Amino acid sequence: MKERQKDPEMDVILVVTTFPDVEVGRQIGTQLVESQLAACVNLVPGVESIYRWKGAVEREQEVVGLIKTTQNRWEQLEGWMQEHHPYEEPELIAMSIDQGASGYLDWVRKAVSSGETGWTKRDPEA
Repeated sequence: MKERQKDPEMDVILVVTTFPDVEVGRQIGTQLVESQLAACVNLVPGVESIYRWKGAVEREQEVVGLIKTTQNRWEQLEGWMQEHHPYEEPELIAMSIDQGASGYLDWVRKAVSSGETGWTKRDPEA
């Protein structure tokens, strides 16, 4: 059953980013899911990126990250990525999802709804 999203704050969004390699993508993806900033992070290795950076045309092998989260987690996700991503200026593109499978969209919403407001590490002693 497909659903048209209706609640702008809880709308599921797709965030696209890139990583220098799979291991960095795994580390960041795991941290995003553990902190409930993302419900899921897909890693797509083997992408060749051609881009202009500081006046020179560059070519690099990268890994694309597809991050599923909600609109109300976007600012926290963006802040976390700016702080932890290894790139000086990480690619972060958020796209609205017009419709999707109701069960999947509900799962994303529940996976990022923790009641926690930040990405602070939990105290292992607690």
